[in-house]
Amino acid sequence: MDHVHTTAEDEHDSAYSGLLVNDAHWAFGTDFEDPLAGVDTTIPDGVDAPTLAAYALMLGDDALVMSHRISEWTSNAPDLEDDIALSNIALDLLGQARLLLARAAKADESVVPALPEDSPAPPEDALAFFREAHEFRNVRFAEVVNGDFAEATVRVLLFSVWRLATFERLRSSRDHVLAAVAAKGVKELAYHRDYSARWFVTLARGTDESRRRLLAALDGLWPLWPELFDTHEVEAAAAEAGVGVDPAAVREAAEGVLDQVLAAADVPRPEVSRRAGVLGRTGRDGMHGEPLGRLLAEMQSVARAHPRGQW
Repeated sequence: MDHVHTTAEDEHDSAYSGLLVNDAHWAFGTDFEDPLAGVDTTIPDGVDAPTLAAYALMLGDDALVMSHRISEWTSNAPDLEDDIALSNIALDLLGQARLLLARAAKADESVVPALPEDSPAPPEDALAFFREAHEFRNVRFAEVVNGDFAEATVRVLLFSVWRLATFERLRSSRDHVLAAVAAKGVKELAYHRDYSARWFVTLARGTDESRRRLLAALDGLWPLWPELFDTHEVEAAAAEAGVGVDPAAVREAAEGVLDQVLAAADVPRPEVSRRAGVLGRTGRDGMHGEPLGRLLAEMQSVARAHPRGQW
């Protein structure tokens, strides 16, 4: 049997050789860059900074939690093309989350959790990885445990239709950062909507089994659809100040788009009641279901184990 010889030159060309020179570098990555560097983060005149921060946190938490749920499909989608598509959707939302959490921290530093003095974690990471479940302000829709691919299709469709209607208005925000995030986000969300709408129609008009699964998924998620249009006092204040969007104001636009998809798929609107809050409190108030706690336990475990780590 011939022996395989490894020369010094071969080792130099190895994709792993550079990583093994410095284990700490490989494990903890390189320096951070401020995602808002060069952006005007001045608080607009007459805007309450804590309100702006709270509103940015809501939008950022929606994107972060939804991104994590969609990312759980990576390597589990029906085929490679959809695996990549869902992974890209998750990455788009993660990018929105980073900018929005960074905006929240710039507007009001008091929202950022305290970390060890020598921790290099930037504010957006501290907000993502070092808050408890009751401190998150995402809508409960985003945290629901994944089902099958039909459920993923319905989940992305409803979320993107709602968020796109919101971002289309948010482009006119008086806050330069939110306006810029929304301007970029509408292009991403339009893709998410179109991708999921195509699959929605395909599954509805496919086999008896694909239609059955799609209708079951729609019935399962529909009780949380109305909550997306509830107006929290923070959202009302942000809209009044010209930096945010009142969710109730985008309901007609979102429902109109959704009705087009339902009609194309020959799917009727579900006749199921909305999910009630707990003593009138929902995700915007920090009232979440058990699934969010499990999601955060997984998502935050590494960062919490190494609060001084640099990723």
